[in-house]
Amino acid sequence: MNRVLIKDVDKYISQKITVSGWVETLRDQKKMQFIVLRDHTGKLQLTNMKADDEKSRLISACSLESCITVTGIAVSAPNVKLGQKELLVEEVSVENFAEPLLPLAIADNTDDVSIDHRMDWRYLDLRKRDRLLIFQVQTTAEMAMREYWINNGYVELHSPKLMGHASESGSELFSLDYFDRKAYLAQSPQFYKQMAMSAGFDKVFEIGSVFRAEPSFTSRHATEFVSIDMEISWIKSHHDVMDEEEAWIRYFLQKIKDRHADEIKEVFGQEVEIPEGRFPRIPLAEVISILDTEMGYKVPQKQKGDLDPEGERLICEYTKKKYNCDFCFVIDYPIAARPFYHMRHEDNNNLTKSFDLLWKGLELTTGAQREHRVEILQKQILEKGMTLPPIQFYIDFFKYGAPPHGGLGFGLSRMLMKLLNLPSIKEVTYLFRGPNRLTP
Repeated sequence: MNRVLIKDVDKYISQKITVSGWVETLRDQKKMQFIVLRDHTGKLQLTNMKADDEKSRLISACSLESCITVTGIAVSAPNVKLGQKELLVEEVSVENFAEPLLPLAIADNTDDVSIDHRMDWRYLDLRKRDRLLIFQVQTTAEMAMREYWINNGYVELHSPKLMGHASESGSELFSLDYFDRKAYLAQSPQFYKQMAMSAGFDKVFEIGSVFRAEPSFTSRHATEFVSIDMEISWIKSHHDVMDEEEAWIRYFLQKIKDRHADEIKEVFGQEVEIPEGRFPRIPLAEVISILDTEMGYKVPQKQKGDLDPEGERLICEYTKKKYNCDFCFVIDYPIAARPFYHMRHEDNNNLTKSFDLLWKGLELTTGAQREHRVEILQKQILEKGMTLPPIQFYIDFFKYGAPPHGGLGFGLSRMLMKLLNLPSIKEVTYLFRGPNRLTP
């Protein structure tokens, strides 16, 4: 008999069906046995009239979180709080007994241990309903992102993750032996997105892992994470890239709202809000002035033309109050805070045509118009104290006709963390990698 998902049991009232799942609770009474069975779609009460038979003994022997398959009659049960239905057990098969002492509490969805302990037992931690919902939302988000891109003429890339050079900053590279030389794990698909622009692909995207050798222990950092990247050609400025990102964000947030809004509200207490109007776009120099004069906060000098986390939080608080928008673009960063390939303003060579997108106090995106003119690109590389030979292959991308272009990198886990109001990207990463974690 084919397995029926618990969410579909209502369709089979008065019929014999088979369900499978995990034993969440067991009440083994003198005359009756009750099991709450859980699969990925819901929970169902199983009821058995206890007798001196193999079926009853097998149920009595079940430990919590054992995997079982049960066949019985689905009946309507108005007095059963769990969906007003139950299954009257006829046959039980134990697929796998769970050890009786669980390292995590699962049934009540409580987190009474540290997050690191939960990460040690991540596969058990993920059995909880709210964890599953995180990845259902992630699946919808990525589906909607791809749908937007495909509808708007984008091509998907899968760039290499093994590189013979740095793609961003040499200080954040993981190195490894690669036959007779050193290789590095990719920090970004940046160079290869730009290569696609010179190849004439016009618009590209990629969803893939990137690696940063940062010894950071914050709630927003990981050594391996999923980066979502876009690049588009024939732009006039970085504002064209921001326009595209706004439309893309509205699209995938609407899809998440359509499919998951009620459950997100029930489980996480969060509303999925779709931003209206243009996101505020404020030059960094103006942001720093606003923080100082209106918020009473001075950005630390060590930031060198960037915002610290507190500055990001406060400027989002300011723009929410002034513009009623949770999103805020901070634009026009100084050259000291940006990589060599960001284009500079014609009227101020110390500023780049760049932006960060902040959402609810957290940076989601870094983007810019790229420099596509070979002679200017070479000059900017040298100004950054770099040499040309190691990245000559990259410079060559622009020697035979390269269109004006720009793009962005977007943090998937940061978006999910803010969407669901969770305290750390560990919560929304399937298997987190940080300076102290390489397992499971």
